[in-house]
Amino acid sequence: MKQVAVIGAGYWGKNLVRNFYEIEALHTICDADQARIDEFVEKFPGTQGETSLDAVLANPEIKAVAIATPAETHTAIVTKALNAGKDVFVEKPLALYVNEGEQLLALAKEKGRILMVGHILQYHPAVTKLKELIQSGALGKINYFYSNRLNMGKIRTEENILWSFAPHDISVMLGLLDEYPDSISCTGAASLSEGVADVTMSQFTFPSGVHGHIFVSWLHPFKEQKLVVVGSDKMAVFDDTIADKLVLFPHKVEWQNRVPTAIKAEAEVVPLEPAEPLKNECRHFLHCVDTRETPISDGQEALNVLRVLSACQADLEGGSESGGKSDFFCHKSAIVHPDASVGQGTKIWHFSQVMKGAILGANCSVGQNCNIASGAVIGNRVKIQNNISVYGGTTVEDEVFLGPSCVLTNVTNPRSQINRQALYETTLIRRGASIGANSTIVCGIELGRYSFVGAGAVVTKSFPDYALVVGNPAKKIGWMSRHGHRLDSPDASGIFTCPESGYRYQEQADGTLRCLDLDEDAPLPQELAVGHKSYDEFKGENAPSQ
Repeated sequence: MKQVAVIGAGYWGKNLVRNFYEIEALHTICDADQARIDEFVEKFPGTQGETSLDAVLANPEIKAVAIATPAETHTAIVTKALNAGKDVFVEKPLALYVNEGEQLLALAKEKGRILMVGHILQYHPAVTKLKELIQSGALGKINYFYSNRLNMGKIRTEENILWSFAPHDISVMLGLLDEYPDSISCTGAASLSEGVADVTMSQFTFPSGVHGHIFVSWLHPFKEQKLVVVGSDKMAVFDDTIADKLVLFPHKVEWQNRVPTAIKAEAEVVPLEPAEPLKNECRHFLHCVDTRETPISDGQEALNVLRVLSACQADLEGGSESGGKSDFFCHKSAIVHPDASVGQGTKIWHFSQVMKGAILGANCSVGQNCNIASGAVIGNRVKIQNNISVYGGTTVEDEVFLGPSCVLTNVTNPRSQINRQALYETTLIRRGASIGANSTIVCGIELGRYSFVGAGAVVTKSFPDYALVVGNPAKKIGWMSRHGHRLDSPDASGIFTCPESGYRYQEQADGTLRCLDLDEDAPLPQELAVGHKSYDEFKGENAPSQ
């Protein structure tokens, strides 16, 4: 029965499209690229194409969705799909933050929906057989495991090697041992892109005493995908790059003259049923949709993997995040007062301080050498760049951008001799506003939603939603769209159109600007939440013709 829509038909999504089509389950292909949809619909006859996620989720013929979009979009799309009553298969990782993974798991349970994550090695015949061997005791007591996933192939800049390669091996590790590690550490190096590790080594210990490591790299002269499990009776090697994918080595260690001596034996090839792991995975998802059974790689399994990844990332960055279960990341040089409130998923970087009584929301980023003072209130998903102090009396709403070294004040007439701590003036920066580098915001004002303050501006009065503000003292010189593009060429009816989103804007009788296509406080549709063109590209497209 054709009941599955694949959302995202790019680098990996195309493989899901093929497999769901071959098992006669593919109903719709959803992708932002119409040309890509047309190509796939022609290649897979009888399949529908759609660019609108909302249209897919509203279609009653579609019972389940398979999501293969960028990782940063997973939380929003999975949430929408579950709320629409769809069963969900999403490629790894489940989410980027542990708290988001927990929310998705809770939502799936609340809605009674299947939530499965694409940890493909769980469906590899060699891993299935290896788990049987471990559980039956064929390898003896498990002492150690290690995994190498190395290649010289696709190098990413949007995510590091840990998040790109290691989820598969972490999933297998947790599945084979049926344990969660009690000690996690990770080291690595970023050779190509600053801050994006291309080589990492993660090390683990488990409550049972098993030790292990996972080595991943995309700077390796040849491809290697090898998992080794060391037992007291036999050693198992899973090598996905050769024909004999699972081999046992019944080597032993004997004590001779009180010295441990290796006694080697002939290798034993383990026969496996030929099968494509991804097809096994897709069939398992459909089986769970039909029977309501819990998937092997369900939301809980994926959440455990996400916790391990988060703990590895925290250690890689030099911070602390105990087992991936703490609420936020704090670099070891930063200070957070115990009585400050910091939301889940927030990251606080080098030499920054969050003082007693400060409120900092979820999934924020606080750069180096910043201070969040007592009485400051900061919303969710706020980006605070380096060298910024947010003083008491300041409220920063969700999704605001504070550029490097911008200045926020809280007293108009400060004197060192006069204590005015009880007289701090309030400043409100509304949702989605952007404050440019080295600008100054004098206290006691309000900056409207999605307003845009140019670099170096000195803002001494309030400005409305979407205002473009520059100069000293700052003046409004135009309007900016929600996507950060200047709106200065209205059509004959006075309508401005954003070149990136296509959203329309119109000036109102009171001199303000309003978006005609989306409420100012509504979240962006997911397909518009990731930029696809640089500002220079937009400038080039809109340059006057010669």
